[in-house]
Amino acid sequence: MPSILRSFPSLRGGGSHAVAAVVASALAAGLLAGTSTAAAGAEAPAGTRIHDIQGTTRTSPLVGQQVKDVEGIVIGVRSYGSSRGFWFQDPQDDADPATSEGIFVYTGSTPTVAVGDAVKVSGTVGEYVPGGLNSGNQSITQISKPAITVVSSGNALPAPVVISARSVPSAYAPEGDPAAANSINALPLKPRSYALDYFESIEGSNVRIGTSRVVGATNAYNELWVTVKPKEHPTRRGGTLYGSYTSQNTGRLQIQSLIPLAQQPFPKANVGDVLTGTTEGPLDFNQFGGYTITARTLGTVDPCGVQPEKARAQRRGELAIATYNVENLDPTDPQEKFDALAKAVVDNLASPDILTLEEIQDNNGAKNDGTVAADETLKKFTAAIAAAGGPSYDWRAIDPENNKDGGQPGGNIRQVFLFNPERVSFTDRAGGNATTATGVVREKGRAALTFSPGRVDPANTAWENSRKPLAGEFVFRGRTVFVIANHFGSKGGDEGLASQHQPPVRSSEVKRIQQAQAVNSFVKDILKVQRNADVVALGDINDFEFSDTAKALTDGGALYSAIKSLPRKERYSYVYQGNSQVLDQILVSPSIRRFSYDSVHINAEFADQNSDHDPQLLRFKP
Repeated sequence: MPSILRSFPSLRGGGSHAVAAVVASALAAGLLAGTSTAAAGAEAPAGTRIHDIQGTTRTSPLVGQQVKDVEGIVIGVRSYGSSRGFWFQDPQDDADPATSEGIFVYTGSTPTVAVGDAVKVSGTVGEYVPGGLNSGNQSITQISKPAITVVSSGNALPAPVVISARSVPSAYAPEGDPAAANSINALPLKPRSYALDYFESIEGSNVRIGTSRVVGATNAYNELWVTVKPKEHPTRRGGTLYGSYTSQNTGRLQIQSLIPLAQQPFPKANVGDVLTGTTEGPLDFNQFGGYTITARTLGTVDPCGVQPEKARAQRRGELAIATYNVENLDPTDPQEKFDALAKAVVDNLASPDILTLEEIQDNNGAKNDGTVAADETLKKFTAAIAAAGGPSYDWRAIDPENNKDGGQPGGNIRQVFLFNPERVSFTDRAGGNATTATGVVREKGRAALTFSPGRVDPANTAWENSRKPLAGEFVFRGRTVFVIANHFGSKGGDEGLASQHQPPVRSSEVKRIQQAQAVNSFVKDILKVQRNADVVALGDINDFEFSDTAKALTDGGALYSAIKSLPRKERYSYVYQGNSQVLDQILVSPSIRRFSYDSVHINAEFADQNSDHDPQLLRFKP
């Protein structure tokens, strides 16, 4: 992603017209480096201080007004991207814990001030919403169109606010105001009661953390996440578990750097590592992580030595089934990616008998030319697995209609069955295609699919612009096993945990619940014909094991989410913004009573990833 969009996240993903529309809309509302016309020309009282601008709620009482000669010391300068500017802070605290003494000044070009400068700033007070007005994000109070006078240089910086386990409240956020669509923007800040209020009360101020555990690995944008509360919902491997909507992890903070990479490379850290020493700088709010320390001073990484996990091989009589999201794999990817994914299948998953894959792209990847076949992708991948010492996997799949299954335009992602023909056989029943639904019939007293492979209910509007489930019949040691490979709709469009709406709006969940209901209904069709049928539904469910999506999938006891058999500290397959959470699941029908389950942690906790998901593995005796 271009750095200009990363630094100015509300413009991410839009062309010039989209950018212009966002800017125009934000300016009109007084929410992006500008004022509303109704407030234009209004002037704040003489002697206005930074804490007067910040006020005691999330939005400034002076939005749209002109301020003059606001005094403070520069505590941080952002000289890159399009959100260029600096933070400055009043060294004289007003003793009100709800009002921040720091604020961001949006200059638009490289600032001419330096850290330690005493300045006077005149300009327009505004509220900028990272991610755009419809994102639900909290806003950042700022001064724009500034006139800046440097009074002196080399001044001592205001003492940092020390963020620690003791200072951050254990409650995450207040309930939003029902009369304002559950917004918390206008509520008086209670920094001693709620974590989000605490962070908002020091927005723009100089802050510091001491030695802290890394809970989100360094990513491609030179960001990582730490927690100042190492005892808060810890995972076995050093992360922070996201176990319910009501047990938020209040100690998480994102870390970025104000130091150019040419001067100091950003540290590479894995989950469980420790960021030692002092990390200090202004507290910002970021669309891609919420409250963020933009560090002038970065601690150093002390590695914990966490290693990718290796699952045991299946025992005699055990059928091993795994699911793995391989993140838009296509033949144009470097051979190294194929080799790394293949090595993981062989060494970390112990060559499962059946492997369902998500995000297999067509033969030319994101080239949007109507190609839908993926045989070249699969030939290249299965060859890499064999070269890594694995079995010669066979595969079954159904090509989607062009650009009808979501994902990267032109990529035509789909689910695929790989299977080891020396261990398991596939029952082919011809006729399945992108638009024809497979069904369930009785054959010799047992359930059978009308098409194998076949798609589950592809005409259902729940699957519009989304991946349709792939169903197939396998036979292991004379026993039929029905496998349903899934990739539910993404969480795109949901509000972040630090949203101005509390609880945040999870709009994408509606479609996933409908998708879950369709899969649940199909499983019930199988069990209606054969009560003791072995059914495994698995894949990237894109939702938590405690979600309404999971409840819809398991409705009536048709399925059980096998990851719930693990100790709570081990239930995760993905790490997002410092939260270790479940997105990938394997669910089993009631006849599968005894099984062993592994969430095989090989990607999500590491800065170096072959995919952003951890594969899941189930072993049982049919």
